[in-house]
Amino acid sequence: MSWIILLLAGLFEVGWAVGLKYTDGFTRLWPTLGTVAAMAISLWLLGVAMKSLPLGTAYAVWVGVGAVGTAILGIVLLGEPANPGRLVSLGLILAGIIGLKLATPG
Repeated sequence: MSWIILLLAGLFEVGWAVGLKYTDGFTRLWPTLGTVAAMAISLWLLGVAMKSLPLGTAYAVWVGVGAVGTAILGIVLLGEPANPGRLVSLGLILAGIIGLKLATPG
């Protein structure tokens, strides 16, 4: 269950990272409120997952899910480049996340 909670925490991290783009420097009310809510939920879920997962693993997976998800949404939503170097790098991060999952008991 901790891994599912950690994945959800990472998805909320994606939400607040992408949300930052839409806050326009925290000048737009609703995007700002959504972003702050996603931040709080993400950190809370990370803390819950860390009750039973090692700190280093939980944090690395949280950041990795956030990084990969944010980069993918940047490509899809914002027209950021999807060149081979970026895609290979995202694949390596994903491989690291999977490796940490396989190497961590629980």
